[in-house]
Amino acid sequence: MNRYLTFEKVVALGSFTKAAAALGYTQSAVSQMINALEAEVGVRLITRGRGQITLTAEGKRLYPWIERLVAQYRTLENKVDEVHGLDGGVIRIGTISSVTRQWLPKLIQEFEQQYPNVRFVFHQGDYALNSEWIKTGAVDFGIVTPPAVKNMQTIPLKSEQLLVVLNPNHPAAQLKAVPLTMLAHDPYIMVEQGNYSEPLNAFHAAHITPNLKFTIHDDYAIMTMVEQDLGFSILSELVLNRMPFKIKALPADPPIQMNLALGFKDKDALPLASQRFIDFMAARKRELV
Repeated sequence: MNRYLTFEKVVALGSFTKAAAALGYTQSAVSQMINALEAEVGVRLITRGRGQITLTAEGKRLYPWIERLVAQYRTLENKVDEVHGLDGGVIRIGTISSVTRQWLPKLIQEFEQQYPNVRFVFHQGDYALNSEWIKTGAVDFGIVTPPAVKNMQTIPLKSEQLLVVLNPNHPAAQLKAVPLTMLAHDPYIMVEQGNYSEPLNAFHAAHITPNLKFTIHDDYAIMTMVEQDLGFSILSELVLNRMPFKIKALPADPPIQMNLALGFKDKDALPLASQRFIDFMAARKRELV
């Protein structure tokens, strides 16, 4: 059925690239599914041009029937979900503040259009807490960084840049990028991330021992402290979006990246509502900003 779903999405969006992004596939996978569908029906369905696609004469004749097949399949899926209790299911997520604030509201709003009676329970923590909650079953799945977890399945979501957060009066605040060597002796206000920290790894790789002054779990509190000139921090670009604080956020030199992923033990053993939401998030990962 995936071949028909993919074909319908390619035609609807008019692009292999856009369809791949919407479905969470690679462009190569989309192309292979269309080729397989054409082999199955025995006719060419799509003509591929530069940056656009058009239906062949045979494709135009078959497309309305494929549209109906896809619509019927989605109706069947919804009925199966109702039978399995997804219509009133509970989705338990281990999350982090930036993802809760930036990604989840829009995703949930879209998901609820299809499943309006599903409930969400958030456990907000850090990489270590989310990993522990997943292992103990306190949450169904959670936001993790792959290097920090073991014995767990992960689906990559996005790579985020970490930025150096400074008081506007700091000597480095006017630079385009802040060398880590300039921060070696300044008070470091570190966000609590459990037993794995990308900034600490970056400092160690540069043979620098930072002057760790404060360790705090709250991003807002950290930005307030930087605003009061109590030190610098290194935070995700995702956290810093739409923040009202009087601070400067600049790339580090060398750059520091944070890889975010969905983590879970056994997807097939999770409640159906959580399985659906994992698939939903994975399919929209290219839209996450």
